Amino acid sequence: MSTISIIHSPSTLTRFPCIFRTKPHPIIHHQRFTTRSAAGRRQLNLSVQSSSTASPVYVTLPLAELNVYADPVGTVGRREFTVESLGILAEAGVEGVVMDVWWGLVERDQPRVYHWEPFLEMAELVQRSGLKIRVVLAFHEGYPHTQSCAEKVSLPLWILEEFYKNRDLVCAERHGWHKEEYISLGCDTLPVLRGRSPLEAYADFMRSFRDNFRPFLGLVITGIQVGMGPEGELRYPSSDFQDLLLGRAGKFHCYDKYMVASLKEHAREVGMPEWGNVYRVAEQLQFAENGNDSWNTPYGAFLLEWYSGMLLMHGERICEQAEAIFSGTNVTMSAKLAGHYCHYLTQSHVSELTAGYYNTSTRDGYLPFARMFARHGFALCCSCFDLKDEMERYPTSSPEGLLKQMLSAARVCGIPVEGETSASLCNGRIISLKQVVTMSKHYLSGLENPSFSFKLRATKEELFNSPKYWAMFTDFVSQMSNVND
Repeated sequence: MSTISIIHSPSTLTRFPCIFRTKPHPIIHHQRFTTRSAAGRRQLNLSVQSSSTASPVYVTLPLAELNVYADPVGTVGRREFTVESLGILAEAGVEGVVMDVWWGLVERDQPRVYHWEPFLEMAELVQRSGLKIRVVLAFHEGYPHTQSCAEKVSLPLWILEEFYKNRDLVCAERHGWHKEEYISLGCDTLPVLRGRSPLEAYADFMRSFRDNFRPFLGLVITGIQVGMGPEGELRYPSSDFQDLLLGRAGKFHCYDKYMVASLKEHAREVGMPEWGNVYRVAEQLQFAENGNDSWNTPYGAFLLEWYSGMLLMHGERICEQAEAIFSGTNVTMSAKLAGHYCHYLTQSHVSELTAGYYNTSTRDGYLPFARMFARHGFALCCSCFDLKDEMERYPTSSPEGLLKQMLSAARVCGIPVEGETSASLCNGRIISLKQVVTMSKHYLSGLENPSFSFKLRATKEELFNSPKYWAMFTDFVSQMSNVND
């Protein structure tokens, strides 16, 4: 059994002094422990299986346990229950937990004022349980994956204040609707956030995280997934989960003034300044959204190459920052691509085009992203492992086809893979854990040195209050422990 392990080459690091300082936690030697008596576990009706080999399965932590909605941000809530839960997960043989760290909660009120307290306390509790942590740095607005009725986590309040002053800081579609999920890619390097660029704000956040969590890096925190767009995925806010369920193509989001300026500049560079006309763009992309073949023209290729190229450049910039900041910490870096599979069996793959992936029936749009991740030592995170083509309601959908193409790109580039389910266990789509095992074996087949792990989204109610799902879960962990064989 192998888990992902990338050691970055050493480079000179620049320390950035954050305003909020936390006393470093002492390192605690790992020791698995039992948090509830056998009688207590029988009371929960949970059958716990032990595993002698490390499993590559990680379970997402419930955000509510961190009291992050308190004002000011509090510490770990229901500490006893959290300790018990971690202990049971450790006994079940999981490798660790996934901890979402939201920009909008840590740096909520003022620039460069960071509140890490509940996350530091949770890291210490996880360390005591003997588990590992995969951290997700969330630079977007959204709902926690493990809470069906949770309060939405917004971007930092001071960022929202800047949005109200300048609506073009957020992505816009052709009708002028702005989505506040993520800052526009067009202003990545511009000092639009009180003297800092968005990229500088992301880098300062990552440096503060590194400095405050340094005692845990490489020992307890073994992986960091860097968010690069809506829902933490490297994409445009073209559609949401509901759009995907309804088979919608999504909308191109390139109509804020910064993206329009970039398009005009690119059109001049290729010697076709008239192609930078925003009204022509609106007409052309509207046709593409309706599913015709306007994408398969010289002008359509120009637009889609620029649109996807802006996304690639955004990812490249953040990868470069993260690689330098976390160099020498012995943690795995990763980034996630979206699984917009609703039109995968069409010629245009339009829902992938609107998300920023120039992937069609005649063009591989994921290989450039895999190559970019490979250049910076990043693993590829992707979902859809639990979905079957035969269960989809639309004949143009193919989650299996899309996933296999992404996995093929990862194999070609020799980068590790972190798999995910597309949803939690009980949020309206019953996931197939058997399908996860099947697709995992598909990826691992023939690899001499496989590097693969899996992150499962599940609420504490799903795992600990349902004997049915707990039995499914422990069986899944056992199968994944031997999936490399």
